[in-house]
Amino acid sequence: MEDDRLWKFSRPAWLNSAWARNVGVYSAGALFSLAFYVLLDSAVWSKSALNQSDVHVNFVDWLPFIFSSLGMLIINSVEKTRLSGDSFSYSGSGVAWKARVVLFLGFAALAGGMAGGIVVFVLKFAVPEVGWPMLGMGVENIVANALVGLSTVILWISQNMEDEYSYNLSL
Repeated sequence: MEDDRLWKFSRPAWLNSAWARNVGVYSAGALFSLAFYVLLDSAVWSKSALNQSDVHVNFVDWLPFIFSSLGMLIINSVEKTRLSGDSFSYSGSGVAWKARVVLFLGFAALAGGMAGGIVVFVLKFAVPEVGWPMLGMGVENIVANALVGLSTVILWISQNMEDEYSYNLSL
């Protein structure tokens, strides 16, 4: 066994393939579209005739999803190779710490969106003790933000996989 390895077990070989990368990207897209559908379903049900209460989905309910989506966009715009200062091609102009700051801001936006969804749920649905059919709108808000977070992690991991066909073009 090599002494420079961190973990005892090695990664499976099929995990670094183009197939695994494609599965990760498509599943992340499916999770994000499912999150948008869940929140859209909540908004449509809120305005339907079945909702007999005064509780409706408005812009405040969409804000956590917007922040989570913004965090997803920021996180997935950072490449994994930019985070390490070991590479001489990136570390000369201080790109590594800039990439780390941008990644931190992306995770802060993602976590802020999730926390905002929980705050909206508590203040709008749990504190006034709204009944179950209307309480489902708040639960769907939390589920949508959690799905965006899961989609972000899956997409970032699958985009930054190194497969046997990857190469870098530099001028």
